[in-house]
Amino acid sequence: MRTSTGKTLRIIAIIFMGLTAAMNIVSGVGTSCAAFLTKQYPPFWDILVAELQWLWQSFVFVTLLVGLAGIWSVVQLVRGKSNAYRNAMILLILGTIVNGIHVYYSQTILGSVIPIAITLLTNVITLVLFIIFGTPGLRDQIMFDGEGDPISGATASGLTAILVGMILLSTSSWAGPSHTFADGVNLVHVLRIPLLAGGSILTMGGLATLLWTALDITFPREIRRSAEDKKQ
Repeated sequence: MRTSTGKTLRIIAIIFMGLTAAMNIVSGVGTSCAAFLTKQYPPFWDILVAELQWLWQSFVFVTLLVGLAGIWSVVQLVRGKSNAYRNAMILLILGTIVNGIHVYYSQTILGSVIPIAITLLTNVITLVLFIIFGTPGLRDQIMFDGEGDPISGATASGLTAILVGMILLSTSSWAGPSHTFADGVNLVHVLRIPLLAGGSILTMGGLATLLWTALDITFPREIRRSAEDKKQ
């Protein structure tokens, strides 16, 4: 049986998995300029000199796939699907390896690791967290593969959406400095509209989910239905 502590830890695990998925997606999209528009931006010319454009293009595809699969993993964790924990661990290990290689080559070729280093750190922290949560004592309480509690699942989903939305809305702040060149061109602004739109939708959707969950806790559906029946 999932304990109250287990429910809380499960929510934390889902939130961190969601943040990691979002960071991988943002990283994959953000790397596309260096990978596919290399010739247009002088700061990335060292990639051409090293004949490693194919590697940066690989970073884009693999990191995006890991991020998108991470969203699928979050859904599995929320629903308590079979092998949800195992699948999350596989993605976290893969994400850590890929981003670790990305950080190494970014430092070696371009002399810069931000914001890739942030994505790597997020993967590592979440991986360590899942390893800890996977220990027998905690895993038995969390029950990753057990049927999800609707309230806990909705709470985790809402909080994750809000935090991911805030990351997207603030991307220009934490990624802007490392993507602004001497001529004042900020590559983050290329994706400004999608980031603002996606961030706003996720944030508002997350808030709506939390409000609905709070309503469900305060006034259970049975009570609301009873009240509606009396009105009729």
